[in-house]
Amino acid sequence: MTDACAFLDEVLDDEQVSRREHAREERSGDWSTAPEAAVRPDVVVWPESTDEVSAVLAAADERGVPVTPYAAGTGLEGGALPAQQGISMDMTRMDEVLAVRPADLQVDVRPGVLGSAVDEAVESHGLFFPPLPSSGDISTIGGMIATDASGMQTVKYGEVADWVLELEAVLADGTVVTAGSKARKTSAGYNLKDMVVGNEGTLAVVTRATLDLAGRPRQIRGGRAVFESLATAGAAIADAVQSGVDVAKIELVGPFAAQLANAYAGTDLPDSPMVFVEFHADHGIENEIDFCRTVFGAHDPIAFEMAADEEMDELWQLRKDMAYALDEYDPDLRPVHPGDVTVPIGSFPDIVRFARERADEADLPMACYGHAGDGNLHYEILVDPDDPEMVDRGEAVYAAIVEQAIEMDGTATGEHGIGLGKREFLEREHGAGAVRAMRSIKDALDPNGTLNPGKIFSDEE
Repeated sequence: MTDACAFLDEVLDDEQVSRREHAREERSGDWSTAPEAAVRPDVVVWPESTDEVSAVLAAADERGVPVTPYAAGTGLEGGALPAQQGISMDMTRMDEVLAVRPADLQVDVRPGVLGSAVDEAVESHGLFFPPLPSSGDISTIGGMIATDASGMQTVKYGEVADWVLELEAVLADGTVVTAGSKARKTSAGYNLKDMVVGNEGTLAVVTRATLDLAGRPRQIRGGRAVFESLATAGAAIADAVQSGVDVAKIELVGPFAAQLANAYAGTDLPDSPMVFVEFHADHGIENEIDFCRTVFGAHDPIAFEMAADEEMDELWQLRKDMAYALDEYDPDLRPVHPGDVTVPIGSFPDIVRFARERADEADLPMACYGHAGDGNLHYEILVDPDDPEMVDRGEAVYAAIVEQAIEMDGTATGEHGIGLGKREFLEREHGAGAVRAMRSIKDALDPNGTLNPGKIFSDEE
């Protein structure tokens, strides 16, 4: 494939193309990719403009060379892994904040901009980008759009898709399109924007995004509640959301997850199920806190404590560091797959209970945590990769939880995407007819299978 990529030297400058082993190794997977599953691309490129993205894709498509877009590599379903080698297109040099328009509550950015950089660019105007995921300070806007990411504030503000107004994107054959509108609403033609959002790099490569913004709340308070059991904590969360508590973050942290956090950060979180909460308001925030306290009180919490500012920052940092805590807990264990199911909020206590029971029955360590207010449960089943029988047990429990979530009218993935890891569940969730429709869209926009081949559909290897 290397000779087939020789055209790149004519399209890009020398320093934008690398065939070095280190560059290829760095882009051979994402956070979820085990070393033995990594696939090195033949070459890595760093386009710096829409025209360069278009030129690379047009030439690659003509020659049958696969192209896998690469953002920051923080994905968890193998989306950035170049399954058929070819070109890894690293978008991180396209990292400009192009324009801030505070009067319109909008910002224009390139895809390589980190989420935290967006917030920094608009902070002086009293604005922020609410849907940033937990990894927003190390993840790019392009990657978030590609997976339709969401995070701890989804319960109040929604997911990334809800805050994308307009996109510029390049199709597999190099065609540049604009989708959406800078107007807050449009009924003009097909909704191409929402087809590009969440496409996981299989339909188009985003080169510019116009994002909606919100005013920063004047009042922010956070704290935690401690419960006797995961089931009780899950029920309290569902009750709070159903009762209309205006909460900006409501996160579940199971007892084993708390142990991991304590071991990683040297903290002393209680060895009990916890619910972390944060409230945003411009006035009357204490009334909302009291409302939540009353709702939680019906579920007999061990404690409900609001935190000082510095304590609140520590709480959320511990939640953000959960992935690192998992990695460092035991060098002989690793997650079998990143669990990421989401169910309607009324079923959240039931999926938590189901997951805990299945892991206990299989005698497997499992960390439960997640963006519980929108029904999103993260579960990490730890196994010894050198113990085939333990791996088989882990795979079975993982799959059972996904299937149960779908049975509850939920989804196999709330925010990580299908990628490589969840292809087998796509038809189970959507049905054969819907998957055929998805394939038809892929075939229409990328007939040569140039963009990120091997992803989403189970028979694409």
